[in-house]
Amino acid sequence: MKLTDIRSTRAQLQSGELTLPDLVSGYLSRIEQENPEVNAFTQVHKEQALLRAGEIQQKIADGTAGPLAGVVMGIKEVLCQKGHPATCASRMLASYEAVYNATVVERLLARDAIIIGRLNMDEFAMGSSNENSMYGPVRNPRDHSRVSGGSSGGSAAAVAAGMCHAALGSDTGGSIRQPASFCGVVGLKPSYGRVSRHGLIAYASSFDSIGPLAGSVYDASVILEAISGHDSMDATSSPETVPDYPKLLDNPRSDITIGIPEEYFGEGLDPEIRQRVMDVAGKLKEKGARLVDIRLPNLKYAIAAYYVLATAEASSNLARFDGIRYGHRADIKAVRAQLKAEEAAIAESGRKDVPDPDTPMIRLYKQSRTEGFGPEVKRRIMLGTYVLSAGYYDAYYAKAQRIRRLIKQDFEEAFSRVDVIISPTAPTTAFELGSKVNDPLQMYLNDIYTISANLAGICGISLPAGIHGSDGLPIGVQFMADAFREPELLNAAQLAETVCADFTDDPPA
Repeated sequence: MKLTDIRSTRAQLQSGELTLPDLVSGYLSRIEQENPEVNAFTQVHKEQALLRAGEIQQKIADGTAGPLAGVVMGIKEVLCQKGHPATCASRMLASYEAVYNATVVERLLARDAIIIGRLNMDEFAMGSSNENSMYGPVRNPRDHSRVSGGSSGGSAAAVAAGMCHAALGSDTGGSIRQPASFCGVVGLKPSYGRVSRHGLIAYASSFDSIGPLAGSVYDASVILEAISGHDSMDATSSPETVPDYPKLLDNPRSDITIGIPEEYFGEGLDPEIRQRVMDVAGKLKEKGARLVDIRLPNLKYAIAAYYVLATAEASSNLARFDGIRYGHRADIKAVRAQLKAEEAAIAESGRKDVPDPDTPMIRLYKQSRTEGFGPEVKRRIMLGTYVLSAGYYDAYYAKAQRIRRLIKQDFEEAFSRVDVIISPTAPTTAFELGSKVNDPLQMYLNDIYTISANLAGICGISLPAGIHGSDGLPIGVQFMADAFREPELLNAAQLAETVCADFTDDPPA
């Protein structure tokens, strides 16, 4: 049995060839074997998962089981799950235990999915390598010396290593699709508003999306259908009807129009990845697709606009974690002692030009946030605070908002002519651990092909397209479709998955 194949698992459970307790035990054994090195799971719910497996097995026997009975999943640490720590991989929330379930978690449980544990991530979802975590880095299951991608690196690695059927991640600028590309799995970012964000600890509220990572397009469609739909707890949640995504994949249309944007195939893209994406497009053309060259002229501003707007929202969202209202609190006794020592040193020096020390409250705020946040989170908070500050708001934040509108208009124009857009998911395959952690600009450029979907609020998916000839690592191909056009997106991805099967063992020519 393929551990990541939902369809075959369901068939085996229905026939009695497999029992749910045995399935969960198999995944637990796999986690015990793989996780010490990969470091994808931060918590494993062994007893809870086995107990639930027994209960749902009885429901299967009674014919009352939900549509996700037999699906074993992991949940990214950024999503609240009642009774379990929701740390965001940050010392700031190291002692926080969620008191309610995120809407997506509620929907999975209501459909009888089994949640086997919680998954590592970049701290507060800020990163492209899953090296910014209090739990340590997630290693790529294909090569433990390489990164898994971020920020949903634990989710992608868990699926790729066969530790669960599927996982939930979050995508603010590519954080589902980029790690999916690096680890060789499917990662789907829904349209903004398609999936409720209630219970997602926010990074950038106008960008964040929750979506599935899975072993196939079909598996991703099953999870997407389960978690989609309106939620009164999220004011940005759309009332649009949720289609039967898995059923739409039974007979995918091949006469689709695919846009090829020249802006995604320029300088900085690995030549083998460029060739593989064009190979996929060529094979789809052979099946009846029409290829159209398109332009997205404002994409050259996407990285700059994104890192202005996302960091501004992060600065605002993370202001609540001050050690008083929420989050890690520094030792007040140590803070007071530090202030007294500073006052004594000033008095002893006799200098009049030295500023007075902070008040105990101000110092407590500073010390709590200094201890609680890691370097990358601090960097983004400071960037966001700067672009929102007096005198710089119009020069940076307001201008970035205008560019965001132009980028959205570019996509609207493109989707008036094509059904989907094809592109690389990332400019390279998974890079070595530690190779970019001290170079923020190079790290940020890993999102160059994914952040535009978040800026425009459209949907996107990454799926594996074979291996790279030089390093033997997975290559990802990305498709994007207009907002709430997940049916067209999944249709194209299903067709591409079929042709990509030919590339499983062969590097690009």
